[in-house]
Parts: sequence; structure tokens; C-alpha cells
Amino acid sequence: MFADTIIATFLPAGALSALYYADRLNQLPIGVIGIAVGTVLLPEMSRRLTAGDHVGAMEAQRRAFDFTLLFSVPFVAAFLAVPDVITRALFARGAFTRGDAAAAGATLAAYAVGLIPFVLIRSAVSTFYARKNTATPVKASLTGLAVNMLLKLLLMGSLAQVGLAFATAIGAWINLLLVLGFAVRAGYLELNRALTQSVLKFALVGVVLAAVLWLAAQFAAAHFGAMAGRDEAALLLLVAVGALVYGGSILALFGMRWLRKLV
Repeated sequence: MFADTIIATFLPAGALSALYYADRLNQLPIGVIGIAVGTVLLPEMSRRLTAGDHVGAMEAQRRAFDFTLLFSVPFVAAFLAVPDVITRALFARGAFTRGDAAAAGATLAAYAVGLIPFVLIRSAVSTFYARKNTATPVKASLTGLAVNMLLKLLLMGSLAQVGLAFATAIGAWINLLLVLGFAVRAGYLELNRALTQSVLKFALVGVVLAAVLWLAAQFAAAHFGAMAGRDEAALLLLVAVGALVYGGSILALFGMRWLRKLV
């Protein structure tokens, strides 16, 4: 974000504001979900490893992944499918125009491409920190940062602040994939069938939710066009429809027993 802010000062007016407002929304699931779960996971893994329970430590990390994805997938689906509705409803008033909201929405969608690694990275590196290995996560982080900076310079001309946000997302994916790869190679993480199936199910639920949200947004645009507070009403509709569809999809694919076990 520090690099984005500096580079955005060389872009046309409005780029810096679009980055700021999009990042505020993107930071919500990162802080409330990703960092919170990772903070709780680290002492849990450390305690299990100290007791020699390596299997239990890996299981705790897999549960943390599931818990994080359960609450993060709706954000990813919404930020990718209907970012413009969100930014208009929250910010489009006063000097903040609908055009400004559209720019912030496009930037939010670019950030959302990397939201999954953003929320998972804190839990992913816990397996190294719990073993007092701080060098490996730093190597992965610096590699992702280098790619991030290179892409920013390449994309800022054609995509402006959206390119900066997209570069940040790609850098986050590289960081996470390297951390997971190092963890698997060291035997700290096992990509077993249960974890693979869980990720695939979450991906399917996310696609379904994104499609439903997009259709609901089209319905709102067609029927709320002339009313006052149409953007706020549209966002409330999306929240209600999304909650029903997501909750039903999770129960259908995972089942109540999985939810009870997770909690």
C-alpha cells in the first residue's frame, strides 16, 4: 500500500482516492478474519508442537484455513461481482461522484483477486513461526514483493491505479504459494484429500454466490432505478440474497456436521 500511494501520486487525479477507498474495504476481511485467525492459530500450533503433536498442529492449521475461507469467500464473491454497487452505496455522495465510485469499484475488484492469499497468509506462515523458522516466510514475502513492484511499473501506464492493485494481488498469490510450497516440502503441511475437497467446494460456492449477486444487481438496476436511495436499497438486497444463497450452499455442500466440527 505504501508503494501504491507513492506511485499513484504520478497518476491522474482521483487515482489515489480510488486506491484508498478500495483498500479500506479490502482491509476489512483481512483484519477481522485473516489476521485474527492467524493470531489465534500461532500459540495453538506452538503448544501442540511443543507437546510433540505434529499431526494435531497440521489439523489445527487446516481448520484455520477452513474457518478463514468460510468467512472470506462472500467478500471475494461480492468484491469481484458487484464492486460498483458496494462503492456507490457506501461512498457516492457529496463530492464523491458515481464516477469516483466506479473507479474505486474497479480498484476493489483488482484487490479482491488477491484477497484469498491476503487472508490466508497469516495462518500459512504460522507453521514456520511456531517452529521458530522466520527466514523462510521472509524469503517468500520478498519474492512476492519483488514481483509486485515489477508489475506495478509495467501496469501503471495502461491500467492506472487498477494496475497497481492487480499487481499487489499477484504478489500476494506468489507469496502464499511459495509459503505453502515450502511448508509441503518441509513436511509441515500435507495437501491431503480433505483439504483439496474443501478448497474445491469453497471455490464452487464462491462462483455460485458471485453469479447470484450479479443477477440480483441487474434486477436492482432495472427495478430501483428511479427511487431515492436506490444504491443503498440494492446493497441491502444483495446482502439478504447473498446470505440466503451462501448459507444454503454451505449447508448443501459441507453439511451441518462439518459446521459443528469446525466450531
